[in-house]
Amino acid sequence: MSAAEEGAAPAVATYKAILQRVLDNRPSGTRGRLAQALGKNRSFVSHITNPAYPTPIPAQHLETIFEVGHFSPDDRRLFLDAYALAHPRRVPSLKEARRLRPHVIYLPDLGDSEKNQDLDRLVGEFVQRLTRLVDG
Repeated sequence: MSAAEEGAAPAVATYKAILQRVLDNRPSGTRGRLAQALGKNRSFVSHITNPAYPTPIPAQHLETIFEVGHFSPDDRRLFLDAYALAHPRRVPSLKEARRLRPHVIYLPDLGDSEKNQDLDRLVGEFVQRLTRLVDG
């Protein structure tokens, strides 16, 4: 780990602790919905919400995290302040709070939980990419 990464680690832990606290106060299943909305698996969400891991949260995921996690304005501000301290050159230029909406899609059961998770992840990634394409 470089000196810059070591210096950012406490600040990363700070915003991850805020995220963890917010998600801990949400109904069960929120982490699963977040994983689905991000087009990632549940272990990714566990990793980005654990302050012990210094891996930063990618800025492109922040709006989705705020929306699915139902961040209050105060929690959002606290999180973004900590994020800016941890990543001063990567402060996200967040759009006006863009609302997300759920959409249910029925996929075939492939008979294997690992294959089903891969299919769910691929569909989530496709939707994320399609949305970015449409948004320009």
